[in-house]
Amino acid sequence: MNAAIVDLINVVVQYATDFLMPILLFAFILAVIMRLLITVTIHRQRRFVKEFCKRVHEDIMARPEPRGSFYSHVKRAMTRTYFENFELRARYKRRNEDHIMTVGDRVFLIQDGIIRLIDDYLQHIRYLRKESGHQPDFHEISNSVMGSNPIFNRVLGIFPLSRTNDVLNILPSIFIVGGIFGTFLGIMRALPELTAMDITNAEASKIVIDNFLIKISFALSTSILGIVLSIIMSFMNTLLSPTNTYVEIVDAFNSASEILWNKSEHNDLRGADPDVSNRESESLDAFDMAIAGLHARQT
Repeated sequence: MNAAIVDLINVVVQYATDFLMPILLFAFILAVIMRLLITVTIHRQRRFVKEFCKRVHEDIMARPEPRGSFYSHVKRAMTRTYFENFELRARYKRRNEDHIMTVGDRVFLIQDGIIRLIDDYLQHIRYLRKESGHQPDFHEISNSVMGSNPIFNRVLGIFPLSRTNDVLNILPSIFIVGGIFGTFLGIMRALPELTAMDITNAEASKIVIDNFLIKISFALSTSILGIVLSIIMSFMNTLLSPTNTYVEIVDAFNSASEILWNKSEHNDLRGADPDVSNRESESLDAFDMAIAGLHARQT
């Protein structure tokens, strides 16, 4: 049993010493790519919510008096945001600061995620009743809708965003441990060479010691690499953390919802606001077709 364990350790020392540094570098590059992918995904959501909030404030400035159905106000604002940032851009290839849809958005399934976001939010608010005099907890509703979106919760539709982010957050510590582990492995691999020293032969002993010191210095470089990668990854995790952006998205969505709720007289689904422009009517029709298409693709 002991011999088997020793043989296993020798194999680990032999191969891990050679491949640990490339593995650390590969893990770092992969981690940077995943961090950037998560950042792009979360920032696309923030951009849509920002455009939605902008249209809510435009609507308030145009018609400040309380009127109409809350459900109708929300649906009009959200479908208009979707229509002007996706459908019109695809139709006319507009280029302005208001656009969202890009090649990257197609890769990240942003359009499908936005359609699902709008549909889920409308399903959550359709049963609210304003007559009770109690304002709903829109922060909780927004957090639930954002957190349960199956498209935005996965990077490229494959990797779970939350779990991937947790792994990236612990990588700096893993890099340090990996570097120290590589140093110990290098020392273990170099120490047996000292047995070849012949104290009666000064020249041969000097060569053995020189080779030993070279291997020790190379082993220490693994720790240095681990520390450097850990520092860089820690800065990236801090600067590109999705947590603050997610909180900002939920707060902005909550604020816009409260504004529309206070502007509305009721939440009767049949009490639609009669002042619907041609653009808004077109956006409602476009969204109905988009949600039908999404449901068809999912089935």
